[in-house]
Amino acid sequence: MAAVRTSLVASDLPDDLKALRSAIEAAVPHGRTDHGGRKDIGAWREVPERNRAQWTALEDGYKRIVAKHQKVSRNAHPSAHLGTLGTGNHFIELAKKDMRHHLTNLPDRDLAYLEEGTEHFNEYVEAVGWAQNYARLNRDLMMDAVLEAARSSPGLRPFTITDEVVNCHHNYVSHETHFGEQVFVTRKGAVRAGLGDLGIIPGSMGARSYIVRGLGNPNSFMSCSHGAGRSMSRAEARRRFTIADHEAATAGIECRKDVDVIDETPAAYKPIDAVMAAQKDLVEVVHILHQVVCVKG
Repeated sequence: MAAVRTSLVASDLPDDLKALRSAIEAAVPHGRTDHGGRKDIGAWREVPERNRAQWTALEDGYKRIVAKHQKVSRNAHPSAHLGTLGTGNHFIELAKKDMRHHLTNLPDRDLAYLEEGTEHFNEYVEAVGWAQNYARLNRDLMMDAVLEAARSSPGLRPFTITDEVVNCHHNYVSHETHFGEQVFVTRKGAVRAGLGDLGIIPGSMGARSYIVRGLGNPNSFMSCSHGAGRSMSRAEARRRFTIADHEAATAGIECRKDVDVIDETPAAYKPIDAVMAAQKDLVEVVHILHQVVCVKG
C-alpha cells in the first residue's frame, strides 16, 4: 500500500465528492472480467506512454520467468495491468508433487514445501522478487494517476503534496535476519514493523485506517497485522447483507453502493479498533485516517 500526505483540509473539498471518485475511477483501471484475460476491464486497452517507459525496468526479468514457465504468458501481458487496481485476491499455487523428489513419505501432503537450494525454490524466489518489484512500481503509477485525477477534478481546490510518503508491501516474502539467523519471512496478512518503519493498516470501506510506526518487536519477526481481516466469507457477506445495510454502513463516504460490492461491506470485516488494540506492542499509531472517498474494483 501507499500513502501520500497533501495540503488539503476538509474545507478544500466540494460538498459532492462523486466527481472526484469518477475522476479516479477513470484514471485507474479497476475490476476484473474475462478471467483476467485480454478483455479484462481492469487492464489498459492502450497502455499510457508513462507506463510503457516504466515497464522497461521489469521486462528482462519477465522474459526470464516466461522462458521457464510458458503458462505465465497466457493471460493479458503484465504491462497492460501496470498502474491498475485489479480486484479480489491474488495468489500463486505450487505443485505439491515437487516434494516427491525430496521426501518419500510426507505425514500430510499439506506440509509440502520447497527446499532451499533446489531449482524450484530458486525460481520461486526470483519470481516473487520480480512480482514485488512490479507491485511497488504499480503503486507508484497509481498514486501518480490519482493525484493527477484529483488535481483535475472540478470543485477541488489546488493542493500540494508533502514529503511524507509511506510505501510498503502487504503479503510478501523477504530475506531477513532474525534471532541471529538468515531466514525467509512470509508476511501473509502482515506488514513489516521494524523499529521506525512506517506502515499502513487499513480498515474497511466504512472504517478508519492507520498510519503506524513499527516498534521492532522481535517476537513477531518485526511484523504486525496489515488490516482488519475478514470476519466472514465473501459468499456469507453476500447472503447476509443487503444494499440498505451497506448504504447505512458507508453513510457519509463517497463509494460504490451496489450489489457487486456487498462482499466488501464493513460488517464483513473485524473491527479495526480491536485489531489495533491487540497489537500495541508491535506498532504505535502516527495518524488516524477517516476516509471520504473509497474506490473498489
